[in-house]
Amino acid sequence: MHRKSARELPIGSPIAFGPVSNGEFEPGPPTARDREAERRFHELARERAAKTGLSRREFVASAQGLATALLVVNQVYGCGSDERVGAVSGPGPDGGAPDGSISEGGLYDVNDAMTYDADAACERLGGDEFVFDVQTHHVNPNGAWRTLDPDWEGFLEGLPQSQCGLADHVDCFSAEAFVREVFVNSDTAVACLTGVPVNTETDPLGIADRVATRELVNRLANSQRLLIHASVLPNRGPAALDSMQALAEAQKVSAWKLYTTFGDWQLDDPAIGIPFLERARATGVKVVCVHKGISGTPLDYASPGSPRDMAVMAKAYPDFKFLVYHSSWEGRAAEGPYNAANPQGVDRLIKAVLDNGLANTGNLYAELGSTWWNLMTRPTEAAHFLGKLLKYVGEDRIVWGTDSIWYGSPQAQIAAFRAFQIPPALQQEFGYPALTPEIRRKILGLNGAAVYGVDPDAVRCKIATDELSQLKLDPPPWPTGIQYGPRSRREFLRLLAGGGHAHG
Repeated sequence: MHRKSARELPIGSPIAFGPVSNGEFEPGPPTARDREAERRFHELARERAAKTGLSRREFVASAQGLATALLVVNQVYGCGSDERVGAVSGPGPDGGAPDGSISEGGLYDVNDAMTYDADAACERLGGDEFVFDVQTHHVNPNGAWRTLDPDWEGFLEGLPQSQCGLADHVDCFSAEAFVREVFVNSDTAVACLTGVPVNTETDPLGIADRVATRELVNRLANSQRLLIHASVLPNRGPAALDSMQALAEAQKVSAWKLYTTFGDWQLDDPAIGIPFLERARATGVKVVCVHKGISGTPLDYASPGSPRDMAVMAKAYPDFKFLVYHSSWEGRAAEGPYNAANPQGVDRLIKAVLDNGLANTGNLYAELGSTWWNLMTRPTEAAHFLGKLLKYVGEDRIVWGTDSIWYGSPQAQIAAFRAFQIPPALQQEFGYPALTPEIRRKILGLNGAAVYGVDPDAVRCKIATDELSQLKLDPPPWPTGIQYGPRSRREFLRLLAGGGHAHG
């Protein structure tokens, strides 16, 4: 092991204000609103902590701290005031109330009382949904990759979870940290452990490591609470396909993970994609997850970051289920109403389902990993993003993913989603549905359970007495919700210079 003495943790917001990269894209410079949000949060946190008798660190890690962060988002980036989509017509000059006081408007259903009252905050931000996270990660800190490809350490150092407080930041991404953050420090019931686009010998979490983590979690739970993906790079030749049968039979993988953006290929390529699908069909594992978006590839509909090819193959292979990871979102393209004339970002997914007759039906699914994280403080864009997916892809075909533990515990993402609203004005103008409790339940877990054949009721029965649930009774060893990453062009370029890798 590489453990040393613990480092002092910074005190940060449970939600990062402004640009934060996960290493896959260059963040823009912080705006005046971002700086104002950071200032307001720390000011309110100091005040609320003093009045509630908590230390600032305790307050930031509490439900009241998360409610305060969401309230600040309402103030600074609230409905009609999100400068990232060109609107600067908030109720005050900086998006807050005209007199600088706390505004209770905005897109998150929180109020001032929740910043003081733990019970009120927990009632609003808590829930009993079955949460199934279809995109999670960790690494093996003692793996051969640390010698063969040590540049991965630079990549990990730029991720939020690296601020867990351990002297060796790579230990922050261990199986122990993964189990604690995903299953103990969040409401996640079931998760999928996925991979990254690398050669087998330099994989920071090889298939044997994934199997070991799955067996650990499921043994503790005495039920199926962790599933695993196998990464396949079919553009690298027949050997990649030849390994699939053994992965399906011996390792019992639940799905395949592909990266068309790395190698510039398409799923409907007759020499690459179609042979892969035929081999997958032969194995009996017919859930295909493809990284689309946050890729650095062109924004147009024909690029490898577009799910055009996935929709074509979904129509051609109706016995498969295809998951568009990240929903083809690109941070460079602002999310607004669907633009059929020039589809970029998520609009590429909308065009794909419409062109192939898959809207609100079929076997193509939108996944939210990293996308929801990045849009939590871009609320107008988030409302369009979720509204478009609900309207065109359908409430039964949106699956929950968080890209944890890259960002630390997924609990802040879960709680923020519970409190998020699509404003009635946007519903009326663009035909978006409201985010009802039923729809939230589907997105947070029931849709993913249907894709992977997981029985939510059976898992719930086991959770009540499993060892993972008993661990929830113990205080966490470090505060969760500390969310940091590259926050500027300089930090992002420094990450790349240190060998940062794309992933997810």
